Amino acid sequence: MRNAFIAELQQLVATDPRIMLITADLGFGVFDQFAKDHPRQFLNAGVAEQNMTGLATGLAMEGRIVFTYSIANFPSLRCLEQIRNDAAYHDANVKVVSIGSGFSYGALGISHHATEDIAIVRALPGLTVVSPGDEWEVRQATRALISTPGTCYLRLDKSKAPPNHRPDDVFEIGKARVVRAGTDLTIAVTGGILEVALTAAAELAREHKIETRILSVHTAKPLDVAALAAAARETGGLLALEEHTVEGGLGGAIAESLLELGAIPRAFMRVGLRAGFSSAVGGQEYLRAVYGLDQRSVVASALKLLKRQ
Repeated sequence: MRNAFIAELQQLVATDPRIMLITADLGFGVFDQFAKDHPRQFLNAGVAEQNMTGLATGLAMEGRIVFTYSIANFPSLRCLEQIRNDAAYHDANVKVVSIGSGFSYGALGISHHATEDIAIVRALPGLTVVSPGDEWEVRQATRALISTPGTCYLRLDKSKAPPNHRPDDVFEIGKARVVRAGTDLTIAVTGGILEVALTAAAELAREHKIETRILSVHTAKPLDVAALAAAARETGGLLALEEHTVEGGLGGAIAESLLELGAIPRAFMRVGLRAGFSSAVGGQEYLRAVYGLDQRSVVASALKLLKRQ
């Protein structure tokens, strides 16, 4: 996902002098060509993420569209005050890029497990929160954020779903994408764990004759309430899947919105972290299995959900 983002941004920056990228001393190798080709649109702020965000806001207030870039929690949680008070409050064109969401950097421990960020940043007024599930969505999201006014959060994963878009697919901020059709169950998913949703849906169809609709909710805010309400009405249950804590994440956003709308699913379940801090360490696939986010666990959760009908 990181490489798809950088490749797309490099194409965009060549034709738009307003775009600027600031890194917090990361991206060596992948940014070499970018910095060489566009030295006036690239800045390394050093290991000083809060300063990076302040710089980005100042540049944005002078007409720039500024992407800030760092690993996992550092450009988001470490910079929360600057994102809130500097960028978002002034509706500045700052696009915060968090690389390695969820358990992408699982072996580095809790400091690098980005598993609360959606809940925190989506609470900020006016912020757009985007969490793509595959490389096509990453490229489309990068392009869309250029024309989306105000402060945005782009959450990128190391994992990704295989190519799944159709020629007529259109990416739109705030509009979920139907990746798979089905009426028995809906899995609403955000981020790279879309790959697990797809393999789980295939197993449910093959082994249990359950046809699953998959919604790639690539925009956590603003949420596509219409698509989710339709899923609640038209399918046998709604399962929210995210590599994130269940408190305040995608599942929480769905529950809040549908309850307020009166669109109550026949059955509903949030699948995410429920065990407190992710104290285990290891690879992303290993940690997904530990915390019930792998294919086998998602299939079991789906079957349990459908029994509640």
